[in-house]
Amino acid sequence: MEMPEASKQNVESEHVQNPEPDQILSPRRSLQLHQRKWWISVLFCLFLVVAGDSLVMLLLNFFYVQDNRQESDQDLQYKGTWLQALVQNAAFPILIPLFFIFPSPKPNQETNNTRFLSFRLLFLYLFLGVLVAAHSKLFALGKLYANYGVFTLISATQLIFTVVFAAIINRFKFTRWIIISIILTVLIYVFGSPEFGGEPVENEEFYSIQAWLTFAASVAFALSLCLVQLGFEKLLVKTKRYGNKKVFRMVLEMQICVSLVASLVCLVGLFASGEYKELKGDSERFKKGETYYVLSLVGLGLSWQVWSVGLIGLVLYVSGVFGDVVHMCSSPLVALIVVLAFDFMDDDFSWPRIGTLIGTVLALGSYFYTLHKRNKKKMVELNQSENSVEV
Repeated sequence: MEMPEASKQNVESEHVQNPEPDQILSPRRSLQLHQRKWWISVLFCLFLVVAGDSLVMLLLNFFYVQDNRQESDQDLQYKGTWLQALVQNAAFPILIPLFFIFPSPKPNQETNNTRFLSFRLLFLYLFLGVLVAAHSKLFALGKLYANYGVFTLISATQLIFTVVFAAIINRFKFTRWIIISIILTVLIYVFGSPEFGGEPVENEEFYSIQAWLTFAASVAFALSLCLVQLGFEKLLVKTKRYGNKKVFRMVLEMQICVSLVASLVCLVGLFASGEYKELKGDSERFKKGETYYVLSLVGLGLSWQVWSVGLIGLVLYVSGVFGDVVHMCSSPLVALIVVLAFDFMDDDFSWPRIGTLIGTVLALGSYFYTLHKRNKKKMVELNQSENSVEV
């Protein structure tokens, strides 16, 4: 006997409302899968930061060695900085196809004031773009004013500024393991940073001006990291365009929008300063020729995007402090790669740098231990809640 149509619909509706146990995941299993995906995302972004850092430093050294910086006079140290700032941001269009390829959760329509939140998010993108452009310009200037060792020593303060801003802006909670990681990271960055082929000769060094520029660049960088984290937590997530989840597509949106604004600012600076007139002379002075000049700039632009996407991803999944720790901890590995790729007269991978490699393992291990404890605490809390429900 055939079941009536109304009965069939009732059975189907009951089946949807009460799915079989094997058709749904338990809260514990769901949390385990979420944490596993989270760890994969964090490690992937960490890889991007290290790879981007390495490629950027290799190509920067190649660019300035081929640019005959050692034969330049004082005035030449001031040229090319708007171009380098532009190169740091201008390759963002390569991310646009990836933005549409990466899946996105369905938007959540339950929230109110999405228009107001979107306006605040737009303002944040504009402000961050100007801030990143300023950092890029000051960073490029600072490297060319004085000895790279002095520049490295001063730029190490960026992690201290990041810590201060994170405590004020993001209400970041520090543990003793994170503090140990931060202290080790500063020491690693100071003693393990690679050599730089673009530093001026002794008669071209201006420590006072360079120091202020580097401090300003460090402050801008630290502030941008904390504001990116604030934008993710307080604005982008609350607009509900990606549901209630933190997804990698948010990283691409942040990077594309901020880089667009920063590129426009740097482009205006390039033409307003008249620096664009020097581009032809720079390409002709390049030892390897104009083709390699263009290719090195393109490679630098792509490498900066790899680094930036990885860094912003770490800010999204963990925090701005962790992103800065990973960035600075990569310096010994980058130094090793630079030593292998270039033959700088006074540069070798000595015992102090080998020590910084060991310190890198300890610094990252301390931070990862904190992250592991936080995930474990969530699992314990879930087990306790399940046990209380059963009782």
